[in-house]
Amino acid sequence: MGTAVGGGKAVPRYVQIADEIVQQIRAGVLGAGDMVPSESELVDRYGVSGGTIRKAMVEVRASGLVETRHGKGSIVKARPPVRLRSSDRFRRTHRQEGRAAYLAESAQSGAEAKVSVLFIGPMEAPEDIAGRLGVEVGTQVLARRRLYFRNGTPVETASSYLPWDVVKDIPELFAENPGGGGIYARLEEHGHVFAEFVETLQARPASKAETSELALSPGAPVVHLVRDAVTEAGRVVEVCDTLMAADQFVFEYRIPARD
Repeated sequence: MGTAVGGGKAVPRYVQIADEIVQQIRAGVLGAGDMVPSESELVDRYGVSGGTIRKAMVEVRASGLVETRHGKGSIVKARPPVRLRSSDRFRRTHRQEGRAAYLAESAQSGAEAKVSVLFIGPMEAPEDIAGRLGVEVGTQVLARRRLYFRNGTPVETASSYLPWDVVKDIPELFAENPGGGGIYARLEEHGHVFAEFVETLQARPASKAETSELALSPGAPVVHLVRDAVTEAGRVVEVCDTLMAADQFVFEYRIPARD
């Protein structure tokens, strides 16, 4: 039975239980690495059915504060979020100092970053990517797919797509390590000077494959971010399709108030 709160609306019992568990985690009663009490323990504690507890744990997992391991139960995560500062993470000075955006933002949070390259090579541009790059569907582009780790935990996948006529004379872009400052530094060295980066974000539940790749709990949220890298000539020379574990990132944007 729900309890009446503001506006006379009833809050289901499983939501109340989930909120209590989440508050225990945020208050440190359940610390990083601690096991969340088992289903049977929670049934005894709250005097409800197993079904109610299972629904409550779905809500707890959706908070991003715990991870569920098969056969072991739910464990409180020990992963503070990376703060993304879109106003400065793509500053040219970062590239000139030899730091790509992910390494720069991780350094700001004191995290140890690692990048694993999964694929580099030609591929046919899918429809959505072709539209952003301004090329025909099926046109050959260079694809670079990476998996990013923070303190040993996978937190983000990113696939970059670049026009073939832009990259064919830049051999570093075909290497696992394109050098200090990443691919943006190499592009600018070859005359493709950036004017802006345009990002579109959407939050959604992770697919089964994404859950496995990012070591997420079932039903965990992800942020799907697509970025166009636009040069001073007005050309999009890279589209980056990124998927991030939502609990790992806080987005901070500086928005000018002037025209």
